[in-house]
Amino acid sequence: MAAFYTALLGSMIVSNSVLAGYKGLCSYLGISKKSSSAFGMGVALTFVCVLSGLISWGLGFALRAIGIYDFMSTIVFILVISSLVQLTELIIKKFFPSLYKTLGIYLPLITTNCVVLGLALQVGGMSDPASFLEVLGTVLGVPLGYFIVIMIFSCIQERLETSNTTYNFKGAAIGLITTAIMALAVYGFSGVI
Repeated sequence: MAAFYTALLGSMIVSNSVLAGYKGLCSYLGISKKSSSAFGMGVALTFVCVLSGLISWGLGFALRAIGIYDFMSTIVFILVISSLVQLTELIIKKFFPSLYKTLGIYLPLITTNCVVLGLALQVGGMSDPASFLEVLGTVLGVPLGYFIVIMIFSCIQERLETSNTTYNFKGAAIGLITTAIMALAVYGFSGVI
């Protein structure tokens, strides 16, 4: 059980995909202007990450068994991710039409989001069947870390919209500066786990 918690907290906080790995910045900066849209994106990405991570882990064993993991894993994992994104898009369009309009182009872009593909490749490469708890901690920790960071950043963005920011720093510039400060804060956790 310690492997689960170590993987969960390690991937969620210490090696956060956005702040430590700088993955997924396109959706992170693009969708985080409102908390409601950031929440929807976080939930959608979490759903896709958890399912695609677990499926990729299982498919990794099958691809290694038939000897095609090295050159087919990325293609197979992208197919899994795109199928899950299409499913997620249909569900959100059917049950949450306002969220679907808010997310816009960023919802289909989950398919090419580096967070999702990086997670699939990371857990797909784990070849020890006994590492299921570590895989489970990782597939939960990575998207939850993204979710936490995008929610914090969206609250900061909403505050920055009403603050008196210098003209040269408005928009993406202040967003990247804020992200850098958040990354420094996360960097303080390195070595803990």
